[in-house]
Amino acid sequence: MKLFRRFLALFLALAITALTLAACKKDNDENDEPVEQWKPIAKEFDISSDSLYVQKVEGLDDEFIFGMDASAVPSLEAGGVKYYDHDGVEKDVYQILSENGINYIRVRVWNDPFDKNGKGYGGGNCDIENAIAIGKRATKYGMKLLVNFHYSDFWADPAKQMVPKAWKNMGVAEKSNALYAYTKDCLERLVSAEVDIGMVQIGNETNGAMCGESSSALGGWKKITDLMSAGSRAVREVCPDALIAIHFANPEKVTNYASYSKNLDYYCVDYDVFASSYYPYWHGTYENLATVLNTVADTYGKKVMIAETSYAFTAEDTDFYGNTISDGGAIVKSYPFTVQGQANLVRDLTDVAVNDIHNCIGLFYWEGTWISSGGATWEENSALWERYGSGWATSYAADYDPDDAGKWYGGCSVDNQAFFDKDGKAIESLKVFGLMKDGNTVENKADAIEDTTLIIDLNGEIKLPTTVNAVMLDNSKKSIPVEWHNVDIDAMKAGGVAKYTIKGTADGMSAYCYVSMVEYNYLTDWSFEEGGKGWTATALKSFDELNVEDKVTDSLTGTKHYHFWGAGTDVVEFTLEQKVEDLPSGKYKYTISVMGGAGGTTDIYAYVKIGGEIVYKADTLISAYGEWHDALIENIEYTEGDEIIVGIYFKCSGPGAWGKIDDAMLNSVKE
Repeated sequence: MKLFRRFLALFLALAITALTLAACKKDNDENDEPVEQWKPIAKEFDISSDSLYVQKVEGLDDEFIFGMDASAVPSLEAGGVKYYDHDGVEKDVYQILSENGINYIRVRVWNDPFDKNGKGYGGGNCDIENAIAIGKRATKYGMKLLVNFHYSDFWADPAKQMVPKAWKNMGVAEKSNALYAYTKDCLERLVSAEVDIGMVQIGNETNGAMCGESSSALGGWKKITDLMSAGSRAVREVCPDALIAIHFANPEKVTNYASYSKNLDYYCVDYDVFASSYYPYWHGTYENLATVLNTVADTYGKKVMIAETSYAFTAEDTDFYGNTISDGGAIVKSYPFTVQGQANLVRDLTDVAVNDIHNCIGLFYWEGTWISSGGATWEENSALWERYGSGWATSYAADYDPDDAGKWYGGCSVDNQAFFDKDGKAIESLKVFGLMKDGNTVENKADAIEDTTLIIDLNGEIKLPTTVNAVMLDNSKKSIPVEWHNVDIDAMKAGGVAKYTIKGTADGMSAYCYVSMVEYNYLTDWSFEEGGKGWTATALKSFDELNVEDKVTDSLTGTKHYHFWGAGTDVVEFTLEQKVEDLPSGKYKYTISVMGGAGGTTDIYAYVKIGGEIVYKADTLISAYGEWHDALIENIEYTEGDEIIVGIYFKCSGPGAWGKIDDAMLNSVKE
């Protein structure tokens, strides 16, 4: 009888689930009818440039969204910042954006970005009042608004999805009701202010987490999608003609988007647009971006879009705080840090969106108006950041986010990625949005010099290149002679393992060569720059990702490393090893570096096999992003002719365990 009751309960549960899925699928089908009101308003432009080279984007039409996140503007203006058009005429910055081809403004909304004394957390203090003020100005100049709800009191991104203070102790059902009511109230206030809402974003970069809920917890995706559906319901009621977007990041993790979109579909989330961040220095290739978004568009019939992107027009820091990206070899510069390089990023990404990505409706540039607060010193700027919230975070944010904002509060780290200079004047690259449809041709000359990166053996010859690539205005490359300055070869050879930045000149432009001096290494492809040549990865359990990843910010040397990730609990277990050929007899040391997190209970060790048996091993660990740990095995005694294999073993119990492996070194030891 007990068995029968269990079977009956299971049958009813499956039946109810099937009916629910069928019902929501029908609802979604009804919502798949074309919604025209979200489309941008066609405008006539009178834009020209004598210096900007813009290749025409074939197939680009007036319905394509060119959006700009401009959420921090009111806080900057409160501190005295003014904006000027290309001719130096002071204007409303939203008018300047509109005149240059921007047809959508994206504004983030935080629930309550203030402490108990009313002091703002910073980042623009972006509450609903800020959104209404921006929305009115956007509407005045013929632009639609994308309302970006973070459902947090401060920044929400893949690293943190913190619940608002007022919802902290709520269960998911109560929180869903609160989220629905909050979303509805905000949208009603925007509508009452006659703001032209074209799209609403439910959550920001919700990579398996949102509003304090995580996919790694029990019932995680069900809870996350319940919250998303609550927000979606409010949008349909208040703004039935607006598109609903769900936003994710990290398209370079190739299986993520398929997983996210599958969960949205399984739990019947009502939405129209699958939105992705794409920053070229973090998020992989254009080809991969197109592949992962096409999979979503083709599988589920959704619109897709690029919700965030940006690029630097200079390496200069203008507010005394430091920049997210700058010179120094820490990232791969897909384009030079020039006005033309910034324009080329926008143009090329638009071309991918229009011609390579299926059903892509637009592209949004992130905070292209967030410039320096205008102070002449760090102290002057700091006072402005604290008073008006015009830096990324104030000291008051420690009230809500003590571990990040509470420690690193300060200014703007993207001022060198804006479309305005430090004095608020529009730079020439802003014109790219209005010039892409027809193109704009000028004399194609050299714009900058491509960086050079070298890895040189301490015992080998140090030979610097005699030519470098000049990057032309159209982003093509031309080899030209280079002269390097103040190179001390003897000091580099005597300096041991070290890194050097060598400056030079080519055709009157600055050139940089980044040199890594390393010990002689008996391993093949020790930093995985050749895609893992000579290495064998063996997955001992079934998990999501185990591959060479091309991402310089996550690499110790060069741009590549071995990467792993497993979404489930207790699924990550593998070995990565290399058989060493033609090794002479002697003593050696073996080192391999690892970085990662979410490991749970781990068993991680480097090892050396001789004759098929592990003879030497050294334990190591993963702890957090950016924290590299070395496994070192010393005094390895080897006799020529024996089979020798070096490797590393990983076993992690934690859900979402991930890691990076780089710089495997097998060096001789002097006796």
